[in-house]
Amino acid sequence: MTVALQATTPATFEIKSANLPLVALLLKSTDLVALARELEARFGDIPDFFDQDALMVDLSPLPEAAGDIDFPALISLLGSYQLVPLTAKGGSPAQMAAALQAGLLPVPDAHLVAPRPTVTTPPAPAPVAPVAPVPAPSLGALVVDKPLRSGQQVYARGRDLVVLAMVNAGAEVIADGHIHVYAPLRGKAMAGARGNTEARIFSLALEAELLSIAGVYRTSEHPLPPGMAGKPTQVRLVPGDEGDKLVMNVMAA
Repeated sequence: MTVALQATTPATFEIKSANLPLVALLLKSTDLVALARELEARFGDIPDFFDQDALMVDLSPLPEAAGDIDFPALISLLGSYQLVPLTAKGGSPAQMAAALQAGLLPVPDAHLVAPRPTVTTPPAPAPVAPVAPVPAPSLGALVVDKPLRSGQQVYARGRDLVVLAMVNAGAEVIADGHIHVYAPLRGKAMAGARGNTEARIFSLALEAELLSIAGVYRTSEHPLPPGMAGKPTQVRLVPGDEGDKLVMNVMAA
């Protein structure tokens, strides 16, 4: 026998599952003074890099002997960069208790998005393929066709950056994707600004003060390899046993 029972749907609310994109801060030290100094060096010149982004504090990189963390101070520090810490994971029981007391929710099952795509074998085609929806067009590259003077900054959020004129010393070009400079690059170039390790930097004449991909950087304190200054160059990030490093290749004319 089948029985159907009448149900009542609330008129004022519904509860459903939802996914929230998070930025993850992998904390490697409990020294908040050092953290503040490095955040200032990385993001001090980019006040709008984050836009009230929700953040997870990942404590798993901390050494086992790491001491207590001043979570209220950490939350305040991150908030000054328009980050909104919501969750924490990976800490010791004492650290997680302190995080919870500071208002951070524990999320032990959260995981980081893999930075490098894996190659998989495509499945065999089905006898009848369903009609796939047409994907939304991706955001096109930001194109700048005027020289950038010292003190000027351009940030291509969520896309590539193409510069058709000189980037002078003291200017900054930043992109979440690739950076193409079809002219001398003498200022600072930061590609993959939000962690895209596949991003690259291209320049017709590389003379940069600073090069950075996904946070791995090289400054003018370390001169370019012989014969590379002023040449058409590609900069990419290559993984290694001792960590990722920037690799530069002169491109054929």
